[in-house]
Amino acid sequence: MAETPADIAALPFEKALAELEQIVRSLEGGNVPLEESIAIYARGEALKSHCDKLLKIAEAKVEKIRVDAEGMPSGTEPLPDA
Repeated sequence: MAETPADIAALPFEKALAELEQIVRSLEGGNVPLEESIAIYARGEALKSHCDKLLKIAEAKVEKIRVDAEGMPSGTEPLPDA
C-alpha cells in the first residue's frame, strides 16, 4: 500500500472530503487535460484512502463507547494506536 503524502495525512476529514469532491467534479467535467487528469486522479485516490482511514478510526471510537446501567455513556476505552 502506498504511503499517504504528508499534506494529505495532515488534513482533517472534512477538508479531505471537500478536496476529493472537487476532484470528482473536475474529472466529471471533462475539461481537464489528460496529464493533469492523471495527477489529480492519483491525488483523489490518496484522499479517498485517507478519508476511509479516518472513518474507520471514528467508527472504532464510537464502538468503544461504554454505557452505564441506565444506558448513558460512561466513558470510552482506549484504542490501540492506528
